[in-house]
Amino acid sequence: MFELNLLCPEARVDVLSEALEALDALSVSVEDADAETEHEQALFGEPGMPPPKEGWQRSKMVALFAKEETAREAALLLAAQDFFELCQVLSVSAVPDQDWVRLTQSQFAPVEITPEFWIVPTWHEPPAQAREVIRLDPGLAFGTGTHPTTRMCLRWIATQGVKGQRVLDYGCGSGILAIGAAKFGALQIDAVDIDEAAVTSTELNAQANQVQLNAGLPELAQGAYNTVLANILATPLKVLAPLLCGHVQDGGHLVLAGILARQEEELIQAYAPHLTLKVADREDGWILMTAQRS
Repeated sequence: MFELNLLCPEARVDVLSEALEALDALSVSVEDADAETEHEQALFGEPGMPPPKEGWQRSKMVALFAKEETAREAALLLAAQDFFELCQVLSVSAVPDQDWVRLTQSQFAPVEITPEFWIVPTWHEPPAQAREVIRLDPGLAFGTGTHPTTRMCLRWIATQGVKGQRVLDYGCGSGILAIGAAKFGALQIDAVDIDEAAVTSTELNAQANQVQLNAGLPELAQGAYNTVLANILATPLKVLAPLLCGHVQDGGHLVLAGILARQEEELIQAYAPHLTLKVADREDGWILMTAQRS
């Protein structure tokens, strides 16, 4: 494998990406050319929403090619185009052969939720102290246990208890929270997501962990639940406030994650007409917010 490294302004990212794909690039990635310097720019968007810009002011583009001659030919062809003005070829270099599967797996170690509750990829043995384990490998849907929001939700499930409860996991992703609820004794679990790939992922992960749950699109969620879990992001959580609160039965709990610490007051205000939120946990700049219907 060989990679072609380019430097270009933000306005050229889109057209260069299309040109590289037409030139048989196996993949094209874009990163901030000023990363880890004082000129680094934050660039991100909400999941499901387009990013605010196509690239950074100074974008580094890396195109992967199967052969060196193909990469060099692409560099020559691009340099001759009018749209390549203000762009620069940085290098064509070989990509060292690696065991990509082993390399990827090495990045995912068992994750501790509590001393006795762990998330463990299938290629690892559970730690000796683990009494409850969720087997989960990285996939297309969000939720592998490595993010603070997921860990805080699972910690709440493990410490507060859901035994015998009816539980709703809204925005289930990989299904990890629903599976956690099943591991800790929930009797009826509905896991819903707007993404059909997430629904499929949840079903497969539930089978792998030998737990029973119902997975489907949001219309699957019907009636009231003892516990409603939603690990999404602050903006959709605010929009969903009436819906999520409407699913919480008398005495039931609402558990929300995907919220930055600075967004605490926004969420409190958004949910005030329905339930009184409070911060139940904090980790790495993220907070877990909960409420109980009286």
